[in-house]
Amino acid sequence: MAKYDYDMISIGSGPAGQRAAVQGAKLGKRVAIIEREQVVGGVSLHTGTIPSKTFREAVLTFGRGGRRASDMRRRASDSNGNGFKAVTAGQLFERVGNIVQREEQVQDAQLGRNDVDVIVGTAKFKDPHELLITSSQGERTASAKNIMIAVGTRPATPPDTQLDGERIITSDEIFNLDELPHSMVVIGCGVVGIEYASMFALLGVEVTVVDGRGTPLEFLDREIVDELVHQMRAINVVFRLGETVERVETRDAARGRVVVSLESGKRLVADVALVCAGRAGNTHSLNLQAAKLTPDERGRLTVDDTYRTKQKHIFAGGDVIGFPALAATSSEQGRLAACNAFGVKVGPMPTNFPVGIYSIPEISMVGETEHELTAKKIPYEVGVARFREIARGQILGDDTGMLKLIFHREDHSLLGVHTIGTGATELVHIGQCVMGLNGGLSYFLETVFNYPTLAECYKVAALDANNKLNL
Repeated sequence: MAKYDYDMISIGSGPAGQRAAVQGAKLGKRVAIIEREQVVGGVSLHTGTIPSKTFREAVLTFGRGGRRASDMRRRASDSNGNGFKAVTAGQLFERVGNIVQREEQVQDAQLGRNDVDVIVGTAKFKDPHELLITSSQGERTASAKNIMIAVGTRPATPPDTQLDGERIITSDEIFNLDELPHSMVVIGCGVVGIEYASMFALLGVEVTVVDGRGTPLEFLDREIVDELVHQMRAINVVFRLGETVERVETRDAARGRVVVSLESGKRLVADVALVCAGRAGNTHSLNLQAAKLTPDERGRLTVDDTYRTKQKHIFAGGDVIGFPALAATSSEQGRLAACNAFGVKVGPMPTNFPVGIYSIPEISMVGETEHELTAKKIPYEVGVARFREIARGQILGDDTGMLKLIFHREDHSLLGVHTIGTGATELVHIGQCVMGLNGGLSYFLETVFNYPTLAECYKVAALDANNKLNL
């Protein structure tokens, strides 16, 4: 008789939990997923990655009639016309709901094909190998030789901020809005805040972004961030950077609107405050003490390079372990964790993974930034291609996009790729492949790309860099 019910149990059915379970199943192991919701997918599918990216596409479709980036400024300034006001929250959110439902079916079918048991309920540890599962059907237990913690995160709430789900909301409640607000204050200039700020601004909402930091998205290339801020200001986004929020509240005197008080004494009044103040790990209900694990102050778990916690049979992956907290990297962490659990030899997570920011315009990068290389005293040269110089950019109507390549000045290896504009999150993969195969400047100078395509930017940027290197 087996000592445990399963060889592996994943707590959570987001990218890390699903991938770990499917990988375990493909290795012939008995695996299960415990999911507290009635449907699989986790935060990524229901309140995070898929809904926000689907919303973005709906905004682009409804907000500018399918037109491209060069039309953004004019359409934003024309928000009193027929461009935006005919769009309802119902139209936008219906598209989101349809895509989420379809993806639920796809993911559920994938788990079924791989014979992964899905147990609905909330899990917490009884001991390091046994879980207590509570659902509407009552309580049961399940044990496993290995356990994967992939519970994701939830929005963090700053002190003196009372969420009400209607006027003071997080990204989890966005799709519960009955109507589009006239004005919105976005608290936080991280990825989530910037993405939603740009989306709502393109719909004609008066958006103000507040953050104590002086620069949005500080991990990105600064030239790319400058371009993003410029384009967001062009669609009437107001930035209040270097400003700390003191409190957020609704007041009768403000006629049910939200008042955001800043430490500087300023007050911002809007229909909605969207709080994007970081994320906290969903570990509070796991009874981690029973597993002899301790999360950090934000509920996150620490793992080694095999994704093991201090308990060698308990693994963790996805947002609950912190950076990089991307759906793509979370999925790969789940796969690697399962392989490590069952003794399959695998390498570490690749260091050159792409980062995608689905703002409007979108941004993507892989590799190092100029300021990182400068701090390390690594000599480099930069080549830039602007979409307005590329035939495909003209066809798409995107005259503001750009691709920036960073090469080592001595051996000409590719050190970083940074891009903003139409298709940026797709375009970056060419550079990622070249970096992964240890390629560099010569590849781009000698290769041939389809014409007209945005990929031609790589040739133009490489020629630009080559001209500078030959000076």
